Amino acid sequence: MWSRAAALIACALTATLVATGATPAQAAAPDTERPTAPGPITVVAVDTTWIELTWAASTDNVGVVRYPVGAQFEDFGAQYSTDTNSIRIEGLRPSRTYTFSVWALDAAGNSSVSNPTLRLTMPPGDDQPPGAPGQPVAYDVAATQVWLRWAHSVENVVLDRYEVFRVDAGGALTLIRDVSQYPPRNSTQISGLTPNTTYTFVVRARDEAGHLSPLSAPVTVTTLPPPPSCAVRSTVRQWSDGFAATLVVENTGTTAVDGWTMTWRFWASQQVRGIWGATVVDRPNNGYLRVRNTARNALVPPGGSVSLGLVATGTQLPQEVTLNGGLCVVADE
Repeated sequence: MWSRAAALIACALTATLVATGATPAQAAAPDTERPTAPGPITVVAVDTTWIELTWAASTDNVGVVRYPVGAQFEDFGAQYSTDTNSIRIEGLRPSRTYTFSVWALDAAGNSSVSNPTLRLTMPPGDDQPPGAPGQPVAYDVAATQVWLRWAHSVENVVLDRYEVFRVDAGGALTLIRDVSQYPPRNSTQISGLTPNTTYTFVVRARDEAGHLSPLSAPVTVTTLPPPPSCAVRSTVRQWSDGFAATLVVENTGTTAVDGWTMTWRFWASQQVRGIWGATVVDRPNNGYLRVRNTARNALVPPGGSVSLGLVATGTQLPQEVTLNGGLCVVADE
């Protein structure tokens, strides 16, 4: 009996000592320490469309869990990831110059700083220049600008851009437009030209390896005279879902207009039912209607006028009338 009582007393005493002297358990401190930066990036192997990279591993107080790797070309970039200190990146483009970067992340999401980068130009993927672009065609010719379009150059790998040159009187080339959108467009606007002046343009293609095509055949175009001063008077008969309008456009300048185009505001939902005194050209930006002269009314002398009529659906009447790019003043009736 005594032994049992002594044992009970000893257990109670031990429980009391534990209750009064024990230290409560503490939560582990959060990991806020960054990994060290990876070592310099080294190229293990490279081909025209892939590359293998390695670097000295980072260290961390807990442990590095992965290495994000970036590959940047101009404004385009991609990100990859590996849990080792090496990676193989595929799907790259020949002859492009990439900037590769790598950094380390630990399990808490801490990122290394002062991370290494490597700028490298991929080996060329082809040794053939592009074919010559098609001869440019001039359209939407105005007093100070013109649009050019041409047939695409034939390229065996990847076409990078088009270069548009002005051909001077002595045959010298001056680069005036670098059409470098991707994929390359085969049209461009040339602005800042002088009214009533003749220009000659050629186009050349460049592929991603830097090879240059032969020059295209030239195109020669003369810009229009300065936009004429003009005034417009209109007579409109309107009904619920359409109208008939007669426009009288007067040349209020001092120079004759020999050939003209005219535009005015015209909703995309509207349809032309009939027109006289002009021929429809197109609907630029789908918010305007553009017409041109007929064979009988191309010449408008100073103080002279041209009349044309329109029957159309909708309720948007002709507004913002322009003659050869010059905005006409609305004349009082």
